[in-house]
Amino acid sequence: MKSSPFKRMEALVNEIAPILLPYLDKPFAFFGHSMGGLVSFELARHLRKEYGRQPVQLFISASRAPQIPSPKPPIHALPEAEFLQELRILNGTPATVLENTELMQILTPILRADFAVLETYVYSQEPPFECPITAFGGLEDEEVPLEQLEGWTSQTKSSFQLQMFSGDHFFIHSAQSLVLENLAQYLKAITYA
Repeated sequence: MKSSPFKRMEALVNEIAPILLPYLDKPFAFFGHSMGGLVSFELARHLRKEYGRQPVQLFISASRAPQIPSPKPPIHALPEAEFLQELRILNGTPATVLENTELMQILTPILRADFAVLETYVYSQEPPFECPITAFGGLEDEEVPLEQLEGWTSQTKSSFQLQMFSGDHFFIHSAQSLVLENLAQYLKAITYA
């Protein structure tokens, strides 16, 4: 049976949570990049509300704070040529993929659904997390600038840290080893705390 991609955050989180739940019987942390940052945040809120489970740390990467509305118009419903142009501008999809018509026929509905999840998201006020939040950002990221990352500080009662790396929105590729080193250091500190 073929399932269609999720287009709303609540449905996506409701599907993920029970699948992860059996693995959350020990301390856990979430890392999410771009859309994944927002998904991680909402998943953590859902797990706290529905199951009384919280991560020991949230790592958010290249994702604006959830209470900050997007300054850009939505792209998920743009005509094909305009949608592909926006994907080129984001620089997250290799040119060889964008130029492969057959592959893009498969990927475009999935990418549109991902953008729909982000662009239809509505933030609701809930208490901040007890766990620390660390935000990662790219110094040349025009999609999520520094001030949008700094907004994550209001989502925790604990500590907030911000780490910037050289690169654009997809700095996790260009600065991969540095990002992984930082994650390892944070996780090591949690383990021995």
